[in-house]
Amino acid sequence: MANRLANETSPYLLQHKDNPVDWYPWGDEALSAARLLDKPILLSIGYSSCHWCHVMAHESFENESIASLMNSSFINIKVDREELPDVDSIYMTAVQAMTGSGGWPLTVFITPDGQPFFGGTYFPPEDRPNMAGFPRLLTAVADAYATKRTDLLENSQQVVDAIREQSTPKKNDGTVDDSLIFGAFTHLVGAADSENGGTQGAPKFPQPMVYELMLRYWKRTGSSQVLDIVNLTLEKMAHGGIYDQIGGGFARYSVDEVWLVPHFEKMLYDNAQLVSLYLHAYQATKKPLYRRIVEETLEYVTREMTHAAGGFYSASDADSEGVEGKFFVWTSEEIDAVLEPSDAELAKAYWGVSEEGNFEGSNILHLPMSQADFLSRTGQEPLELLADIERVRDLLYEARSKRIAPGIDDKILVSWNALMLKAFAEAGAVFENSEWIATAEKNARLLIDQLKDEEGRLLHTWKATSETEGDARILGYLDDHAYLIDALLTLYEATFDYSYVDEAQALANQMVERFWDKDWEVFYDTSMEHSKLLVRPRDVLDNALPSGGAIAALALQRLGVITGEADYAVKAEASMSALIPHMEQAPSAVTSWLAAVDFLRSNSQEVVLIGDASDPVMADMKRELRKSFAPNTVLAGSSGTSSDELASPLLKSRDQVNGKATAYVCENYACKLPVTSVAEMAELLS
Repeated sequence: MANRLANETSPYLLQHKDNPVDWYPWGDEALSAARLLDKPILLSIGYSSCHWCHVMAHESFENESIASLMNSSFINIKVDREELPDVDSIYMTAVQAMTGSGGWPLTVFITPDGQPFFGGTYFPPEDRPNMAGFPRLLTAVADAYATKRTDLLENSQQVVDAIREQSTPKKNDGTVDDSLIFGAFTHLVGAADSENGGTQGAPKFPQPMVYELMLRYWKRTGSSQVLDIVNLTLEKMAHGGIYDQIGGGFARYSVDEVWLVPHFEKMLYDNAQLVSLYLHAYQATKKPLYRRIVEETLEYVTREMTHAAGGFYSASDADSEGVEGKFFVWTSEEIDAVLEPSDAELAKAYWGVSEEGNFEGSNILHLPMSQADFLSRTGQEPLELLADIERVRDLLYEARSKRIAPGIDDKILVSWNALMLKAFAEAGAVFENSEWIATAEKNARLLIDQLKDEEGRLLHTWKATSETEGDARILGYLDDHAYLIDALLTLYEATFDYSYVDEAQALANQMVERFWDKDWEVFYDTSMEHSKLLVRPRDVLDNALPSGGAIAALALQRLGVITGEADYAVKAEASMSALIPHMEQAPSAVTSWLAAVDFLRSNSQEVVLIGDASDPVMADMKRELRKSFAPNTVLAGSSGTSSDELASPLLKSRDQVNGKATAYVCENYACKLPVTSVAEMAELLS
C-alpha cells in the first residue's frame, strides 16, 4: 500500500511511495504528528539521481524490519533537496557542524520543533567496520531521546546557535574595488592544476563560475596565463569521460584527476552553466572545439531533456539496471558488433577503446589525443575525418539508444530552467540559431505563464500533467527570481522584445519587496511568506550553483542600466559590500560575487541598435557585437523608427539616421554620435 508520498509530484519522493516506511512529506501534518505523539523526527533528504540515495533506499527503506523500527519510534519525513533547498541548507549545515562533513543521502534526527540533535549521511543496513548499522543507530537514537533528552537538546542548541551565526552577515566598512578581483586571481591561479586543468587533486568538479571569472580577468588584463588555464581545463574536460562523447552533455564530476571516470549523473544546471562557459570561451578564442561542445550539449538537452511544453528536465540518473554507468560504457566486442571493421577500428583508436577497458572491464569513451594529433597520426584529411567520426558517432548513439536508459527526473525547476534558458538565448544570438532562441522563448513563456500563483508570485517547481499543462508548487526562492531576471534580460538582448524587460522588472520588484533584508542590506534565500525554519537561510557562497544573492547583484545592475532605476544598482552594491570578507579570504567560494564586482568596477558599455530586424546592416552590427567576449556590455534595441514611447532611457530619443540601421555606443548614458556602418561602430567599441 502506498504511503503519503503518493500524492507528491517530485520523482524522488514518488520513488519512495511504495516503501514500507510511513513517510510524510515536509509540512505541517508531519510536524503536528510529531508534537502530538511526542516522537522525534527522522528527516531523510536526497534527490532522484543520487547513487547512494538509491543504495540506502534499497538496503533500508525497502526493508520491512528496518521500516518497522522507523515507524515505531519516529515520524519519518522524506525531502527532495531540489524542491526544498531551504530545508536542505539548514540541516546540511547542522550535520556539517555536528560531524565535520555532509552529503546525500542526508539523515538527520530532529525534535518536533525542528531542532537537529544527531545526523549523518549514508548508513548501512548492518554494522560494518567503523560504521554503525542503521538499525542499531535507530535504536540508540530512540533510546537517547527517551532517556537523555535534556542533554541532547543542550547540545542541539549549540548547533542551532552555529547555524544562526553562519546565516548572519557581518558589517563591513570596506570598499568594493578592483583589488578584490586581483586578489582572487592570485588565489585561483595558485590552486590550478597545470597538467590536467581544473583545481589540483580529485575528485574534479567543472566549477564553471571559476572559469567565467578567469575569462573576465583575461578580458580586463589580457593575461595569457589565465587564458591558458581556462583553455587547458575546457579542452581536458571536452576530451575526457566526464563529457558524453556519443550523446553530448557533461556528467556531474570526475572521480579522478584526469577527467576520465565520471559520476555518470547529468544535471541540468551543470550543462546550462557549461554551455555558457564554452560559448564565452569560444568568443574569446574562436576554438572550433568549444563551438562543437555548445552545439552538441544543446542538442542533447533538446533531444532528451525537454518537455513538450518547453520546460527542461532536472537530471538523468547515474544508474541503469541498478548499475552505475552501464548505459554509457562499451566493451571492444560491443563496438565490433555495431560497426563495420574499418569503422570499429577508427572508433576504438579515436575514443581510446581497449580490450581490457578503463572502467571495470568496459571502456569510458574519451579522446586520448586531440583531433589535430589524431589527424597527424592517421594522415587523414580533416573534413574526411570529421565526417567519418560524425557518422560513426551516430551509429553508436543509435545502438546505445536501444539500451535501458537511466531514469529522468522530469520536474521543472525555475532556477535551473532559467540557467538553461539563458544558455539557449545567448548561444542562439551568437551563432544566429533561430531555433535555439525559439526554445528559449518557449521556456520563458512556460515559466512566466504557468509558474505563478493566483497572487502573481513566482513558484519553484512544475510537473507536467499533459503536453501543455502541469502542476506548479512551492513558493519561489531567491535563486528562482535572480536567475530568471538574469535570463530574461539575456533573452531581451537576443530578441529586442521589451516585454522580457518588463517581466524581469516585475520580478525584481517582488524580489526586493519579499527577500531584501533592510537591516543587513543583503537578500535572504527565502521570502517573508516561506515556512519558518530554525533560521531564515542566507547562503552567500557558490556551490554547484552560483549564489542567488550574487546573481541578484549582477542582474540588478544590468536591469538598472536598461531601465534607469538607480535603486537596483544601489542594492546590488550594498549586498556586494557585505561579501568583502569572503572575497578577500576565500575568493574561490564567491566567484559569482566577484563577477558582479567586475561589472560594477568596469567601464561597461551600453550599445543601442535601432533598425529593421531584416536589414542586413542591422544583422551585421549584431554579429560584430557578439563575436567577442564582452561580459559587461549591455545591449538594447528596437526595430521601430522612433522609440520615445519605450520605458528604457537607453532607447528614448534614439532614432534611425536617414532611415538607416543606427548604432549608439554609450557609457553610463553618455552616448557618442550615432553611426550607420559596422566599421564605424567597431571603431567606437574599441
